[in-house]
Amino acid sequence: MKILVVIGTRPEAIKMAPVIKEIVSRPGFACRVCTTGQHQEMLQQVLQVFDIVPDNALDLMQPDQSLSALTASVLNALDRVLLENTPDLVLVQGDTTSVLAAALAARHRHIRVGHVEAGLRTWDCENPFPEEINRQLVTRLSALHFAPTWQSADNLLREGIEPTSIHVTGNPVIDALHVILAQSPPPCFDELLEADRRLILITAHRRENFGHPLEEICNAVAELARRHPDLQFVYPVHLNPNVQKTVKSILHERPGVKLLPPVDYVTLVHLVRRSTLILTDSGGIQEEAPSLGVPVLVLRETTERPEGVAAGTARLVGTDRANIIVQVESLLHDAQALRAIRAIPNPYGDGCAARRIVDVLAGMTTSEAGEGLSSGNGTTTGDLAPYIAGPEGSKRI
Repeated sequence: MKILVVIGTRPEAIKMAPVIKEIVSRPGFACRVCTTGQHQEMLQQVLQVFDIVPDNALDLMQPDQSLSALTASVLNALDRVLLENTPDLVLVQGDTTSVLAAALAARHRHIRVGHVEAGLRTWDCENPFPEEINRQLVTRLSALHFAPTWQSADNLLREGIEPTSIHVTGNPVIDALHVILAQSPPPCFDELLEADRRLILITAHRRENFGHPLEEICNAVAELARRHPDLQFVYPVHLNPNVQKTVKSILHERPGVKLLPPVDYVTLVHLVRRSTLILTDSGGIQEEAPSLGVPVLVLRETTERPEGVAAGTARLVGTDRANIIVQVESLLHDAQALRAIRAIPNPYGDGCAARRIVDVLAGMTTSEAGEGLSSGNGTTTGDLAPYIAGPEGSKRI
């Protein structure tokens, strides 16, 4: 079976690396990797860590490129790749512009699509934007849906997706995390931190937080640093100019706050590991931090990952400055709550997602990949414990 894996951003590379490695290790597959270059510099860091060399490396990003322009360029470039290689299945992950364009290009060529991390929903097309739009559309374009949790599988069933096409696998980001935790931190890692101070890690770069919401986040961090000189706040700042300008205007040379350029994935994992708590609008960190027992305060109004909120590993706090400060201080002053969070199992998987995904692919024939899913195992779990978040998971505190 010929499989083309399309990757656009660093989070996609992190989550697809274990899947690619698992495919390559199995007989009966021919795997090619195509990168779109949506996060060119940060993407390359991850590929090097996992020793993955793309077969097709596109470089499609342009300064101040609109979403429509990026979609069109990815669509056109991938159409040429598909014509050259004629895969039986295109495998994509997540909800980026690259994912949507890859799925659409494949369907235009009557090539089936497998969607890793399928079924995440907020049902609010403005939050997150454009990711919620992308993942809903990709669902309609996909023949195979690899849902990370029972909640995401239930979302797909509610939308009328054929049950036999849905497979609950866990999220391969946990597989990737286990690989990185087995590695030592980079030699310069200890220079980033002060050993006698607790660490608060910040990552915020979502498009819907540009402007006033990000200003509120940064002002909250500045106030927290003023109130708590015993803490260190570390913020690896995304390269997007909309993020750089706001963050540096408020937090540059602020006592207690260290602004870093984007860090490689190994460094990021070890920063998460050392953190007392995390402020983030990232999706991946919501999934990774529970494996390390670190509470996450989600800087968004909604989340497509309600499992962590329902389990107690994450809290939705939004972007209001006052609420962020209240939520951070409530955890800092509650040692019992911090201990309880560290004991909660990760609801997003057990590190075996890649094996489950490739097991499903291995159960298909080439003709089934080309003509539609008929292997019919239905929703599969392997050793993954069933987990369904309650409705409280999507409500902000």
